[in-house]
Amino acid sequence: MATIQELSIRCGVSVSTVSKALNGYSDISDKTRDMVIKIANEIGYFPNANARALKLKKTYNIGVLFNTLSNLGLKNEYFAHVLEAFKDEASRSGYDITFIEHNVGRRKMTYLEHCQYRRFDGVCIVCADYDNEEVIKLANSELPVITIDYAFQKAYSIVSDNYGGMKQLTNFIIRQGHKEIAFIYGMNTLVTRNRVDGFMDAMEENGLKVPKQYLRESLYRNSLRTEEQALKLLALPKRPTCIIAPDDSSAMGVVSAIRKRGLQLVKDISIAGYDGVDLQQFIGVKLTTVKQEREVIGKEAAKKLIQMIESNEVIQQDTIFMKQTLIIGNSVKKIN
Repeated sequence: MATIQELSIRCGVSVSTVSKALNGYSDISDKTRDMVIKIANEIGYFPNANARALKLKKTYNIGVLFNTLSNLGLKNEYFAHVLEAFKDEASRSGYDITFIEHNVGRRKMTYLEHCQYRRFDGVCIVCADYDNEEVIKLANSELPVITIDYAFQKAYSIVSDNYGGMKQLTNFIIRQGHKEIAFIYGMNTLVTRNRVDGFMDAMEENGLKVPKQYLRESLYRNSLRTEEQALKLLALPKRPTCIIAPDDSSAMGVVSAIRKRGLQLVKDISIAGYDGVDLQQFIGVKLTTVKQEREVIGKEAAKKLIQMIESNEVIQQDTIFMKQTLIIGNSVKKIN
């Protein structure tokens, strides 16, 4: 492996200049910096991570707590996009990410102990059981912490506006003339509660009542469970004219239920989804849905956390709500 002294000789500059170029100091020219980086890549030079950590009192490693309540893990498309954008933005600033675990080798430790053991510079809580005592302790620790889709008092939070997104979607369906609207929602989380509140408030503000049978619990990204609930809705004496699925993937379960009942999609029963995933080729129509800015959320979370890590000033804790976008397809019929 090449050394910094070898890199200095190849570049024709001092070791100090090489160090400044690789660490982003502003008192050298862009031309010199680009030349040093180019030659470093050519000869395969990498800074000694331990020496760099000791000098700068940072490990350039960010802990990520990602513990979904389902068995989807990184197959969850929403979180996969968020994490990919977070990782890319962190990498651009020279940071690695490591998932926070309960075990290091055979030793069991809490989330906070793992962070301290790994000497993380900061932590991003992407998904977790937010009522868990260990998660609360980590969020309230002295480490710089940012949370996604959940607001803690001591942590900076970036939250997707699920309440506003669902309210916008429901209002659109109502404007299409629908009054009997059912909502099959996902598992009981803050995101789900916000969506249910947005749905109920939109219905109430438009003077529409929601029969108890029109609210059904399913699972996110589970078309089979959603199909079961949709079949129950379609068996009601007064079935809904539109069904909102937990997400776009689960909407395929609603489509299957409609077809099993011998009904026609859109003509007999309208549907809507959530997330903004293009499933037109699977369900035969362009789904009306709500697009979540997944990449923007991940990128902004990384930027803000790194700012918190590198700033010498205390950053005011805040909650940023990321707006969502209504995507109008042809899956919601206009009723005269």
